[in-house]
Amino acid sequence: MDTPPSIPAEEPALVEAHVSVPDSESAQRIATDLVARQLAACVQVLGPMASVYVWQGEVHRAQEWLLLVKTTAEAFPRVAEAVRHQHRYDVPEIIAVPVTHALSDYGQWVRSHSDGIDDHEVLA
Repeated sequence: MDTPPSIPAEEPALVEAHVSVPDSESAQRIATDLVARQLAACVQVLGPMASVYVWQGEVHRAQEWLLLVKTTAEAFPRVAEAVRHQHRYDVPEIIAVPVTHALSDYGQWVRSHSDGIDDHEVLA
């Protein structure tokens, strides 16, 4: 009886998570944590930027920083959890945008650095 050929597992899809934060210090702290835990291969910090939004029925304007988190769809829930734990906002922006095309080598690099490591490894 012939055994069917094994089907290689699909590689995790790439995403770029967007996270807005209130200040440069928060941006640097969260970015460093995500990369150190290998939840993201890279985090770009942009800012300051102007944000206009509605909160509790009123229009607000604020200066914020934007994190562009290079990671995978598989790692995104852990990214969101780590950000939520460190974020000051009641309802922080944590969204994932699918990456539909990327240089193959870059995609492999992101995947290999976004598979997460245990907290005890970070603290060692």
